[in-house]
Amino acid sequence: MRLFNHAKTGGFMDVIRCDEGSYLIWKWHPADAPAGSNNRENEIRWNSHLRVKDGEVAVFVYKQKNGLMQDYIEGPFDQTIKTSNFPVLASIYGLAFDGVSPFQAEIYFINLAKIIQTKFAVPYFDVYDPRFTDFCTPVAVHGTITFRISNYKEFIKLHRLIDFKLENLQSEIRNAVNRYIKDIVINAPAKNDIPLIQIESKIAQINDEIEYVITERFRESFGIEVSDLDISNIEIDKTSLGYKQLMEVTKDVTIATLNAEKEAKVKNIRDMQQIEIENLEETLRIQREEDQYARHKQTQSANMDAFQTEKQADVGIAGANALGQMGSNGAGDINLGGSSCSDNGVNMASIMASMTLGSVVGQNLANTMNSAMSQMNSSKMPGNTNPSNISSVCYNVAVNGQATGPYDLITLAKMIGAGEINKETLVWKSGMVNWIKAGDVPALFGLFNNGTNTGNGTEMPPIPTENK
Repeated sequence: MRLFNHAKTGGFMDVIRCDEGSYLIWKWHPADAPAGSNNRENEIRWNSHLRVKDGEVAVFVYKQKNGLMQDYIEGPFDQTIKTSNFPVLASIYGLAFDGVSPFQAEIYFINLAKIIQTKFAVPYFDVYDPRFTDFCTPVAVHGTITFRISNYKEFIKLHRLIDFKLENLQSEIRNAVNRYIKDIVINAPAKNDIPLIQIESKIAQINDEIEYVITERFRESFGIEVSDLDISNIEIDKTSLGYKQLMEVTKDVTIATLNAEKEAKVKNIRDMQQIEIENLEETLRIQREEDQYARHKQTQSANMDAFQTEKQADVGIAGANALGQMGSNGAGDINLGGSSCSDNGVNMASIMASMTLGSVVGQNLANTMNSAMSQMNSSKMPGNTNPSNISSVCYNVAVNGQATGPYDLITLAKMIGAGEINKETLVWKSGMVNWIKAGDVPALFGLFNNGTNTGNGTEMPPIPTENK
């Protein structure tokens, strides 16, 4: 009972704390019982004092029949051990020996503020260029991973505290890092669409992808929080045969690509020049046509009177043709009966239409010709010396029984030449008593050149004898 009496007086009371300068997991033991010396290192005296610094957590591990049980005391904590602070201890600790007997527990301190930095080096492994899968090139990766314990309860579930060694954890982490890095780097050229020999240009992108994968996996597999992963370099073995072969074929492809790009650029330049030439030719053609059109219009403007005379004469001829066509279609038939068509009737609508159209066309042509002829300085026809007589002498012409005109001698000559008037056509002008045949009008003899008239066209014919 001496042991417990000393415990009452405080002679054997312990101060449980961690004085290690750098640690991740550290097991506490009494000062007079070095670690591994005997089982008393797990005997914790009641009313011992527990000190846990900020950023630490003390884990009390009790071995019971139903397995291990833990109490977690997070820092800062500086108190005497009491059941009120230890829920698990309160459930298993009895009141025997007046509550001062030792209880069995292993105490571990976990450093939550400790940041562990571990270097890794992935030895050479084969990587293939997706463009040339026949050549494998050795690649090595070097870097550093930084982590700490964030969820200590999860960490304890995954690791045995009793035999925990940081070196073992770091070795496991390196092996996992190597595995994940190999998988990502091997697929990086195809995934990022880059030649293998340029993989170093994608270190930052590959680094981010590896850090994301490892952060998620290490939280699940190791219960640690990765705060940083830094790939210092991705090294290609440039002395290997695969690298030399890859460089040679890449060089050939590069030269071929450059030549193809050069030819494409030259062709593009030629095509652009050809297009420019064609555009220039088209522009010049349009300019020539516009110049010709402008000169044509200038010529028309300078000879507007003659141009108008020519066009209006064509209009008169077209009008006469139209009237002739109307006559041939029966437009001038006379129909006084009740039916629309009769041999001895008069179609008044046709008569009015023919007279109106003939009058308009004839008057328009006469006015135009009179104006044009009066402006001419010199123009001669057979049998006339005064051009004003030509425009002043006008005859009406009977076409299909309808009076058309009056027409001057120039227009009559065109109509005779077109076969619209012959010697048998009846004509009339102001001063004549009756309609007479055109072949009997002396003024028109010179217009008929077929030799059927009584004169020869140069001698004045005899005056016919009046019938008594």
